[in-house]
Amino acid sequence: MASSPRTHPAHAPSVVGNGTREQPWVLKTPSGQSEFTTYRDDEVDPPALIAQVGKTELRYQLRCLDDLAKMLEAHGDWMPLGSADEQRPAAPGTVEACGRFANYVPPVMEALGLAEVEHNAKNNRMRRK
Repeated sequence: MASSPRTHPAHAPSVVGNGTREQPWVLKTPSGQSEFTTYRDDEVDPPALIAQVGKTELRYQLRCLDDLAKMLEAHGDWMPLGSADEQRPAAPGTVEACGRFANYVPPVMEALGLAEVEHNAKNNRMRRK
């Protein structure tokens, strides 16, 4: 797939870590403004994707990766991330509306080679690779 003119490959993540609790992935939000760590926890039921953002731990069901990949494939082209504060409703037709995780799950999918994510200051989008 051709790159979007808004995509900045120089900002694509260089992934540190292997996605385990002991060596989590060290990633940045799509805007590049915040760093966070994340790892898979297959030992919990249901299996989880855990993101550590400062002192806050966020847990998502691990299946969110497959669910989002399927949604992006069905969408067929760039989809807005639509990152929004939890106090505000997510805009329809955005990744945020799918799971309230537009800041943290898309970078994981990009690191795994499952998606392309834009890295602009705002209004980022993603698509299935």
